Amino acid sequence: MSAECSDILSELESWYARDSGRYLIESTRESLTELLDTLFGYHVLQLGMTRGHPLFGASPINHRIYAAEQPGDSIGLLARGDELPLESDSIDLVIAHHSLEFADNPHQVLREIQRVLTPQGHLVVIGFNPFSLHGIGAWVRGLRRQSLWHSHHAVSESRLTDWMRLLGCEVQSRTRLYTVPPVGKGRLRRWLTRCDRKGNDYNLPLGGLYIVHAIKQVSALHRPQRLRPRRERLIGLAAAAPAPRTGAAAREGDPAA
Repeated sequence: MSAECSDILSELESWYARDSGRYLIESTRESLTELLDTLFGYHVLQLGMTRGHPLFGASPINHRIYAAEQPGDSIGLLARGDELPLESDSIDLVIAHHSLEFADNPHQVLREIQRVLTPQGHLVVIGFNPFSLHGIGAWVRGLRRQSLWHSHHAVSESRLTDWMRLLGCEVQSRTRLYTVPPVGKGRLRRWLTRCDRKGNDYNLPLGGLYIVHAIKQVSALHRPQRLRPRRERLIGLAAAAPAPRTGAAAREGDPAA
């Protein structure tokens, strides 16, 4: 991992450790609960620029992989987002948490995610919305070269949708959060929190964070293959696949580690 990437990871984790970040990560988990509970399969992969923030807790899928570029809490796979050591068509659900906006080549990261997804596999992309109060604040803070947000290259919903369409992924839903970032303390913060939750209820397009859910529609037989060097070893998951959990059994079973 480059020093620059390591710095971004540390700074983003530091931001999520503050009050606003903790509030946002909990809001994200709450919003994902209903969606993930309906998505079944054998393997779920979470990618992103943070560690210690697993978002697949509500998923009924048993085999869960938390990948990052640097070792850390809950990380089970060290990998770059633009070069995943996984077989093609092997992952049923990918959660990409800030995977694109801090990447040098976000389109290539999305291509690699699409490659490892199974046909009819699900992709959930979580990113900051540049056209929001948070996005404007991030842009202003990014004017300082020492700021985390100087390395942030926001990917808008419309651009993300275009990229997904080109890769054969059909958008199913869009959810927006963090319309009014809660700041301050005491009565002001409580009032802003109520305003933000009301904005979340209406799914306003000015939310500071978006969650885009898409399905890979490209057939495995017609998907273009990307050649890799013979020395590169890909991890095959099919042989170790546990039985998929479905319906009531998925909700009644013990959560997987």
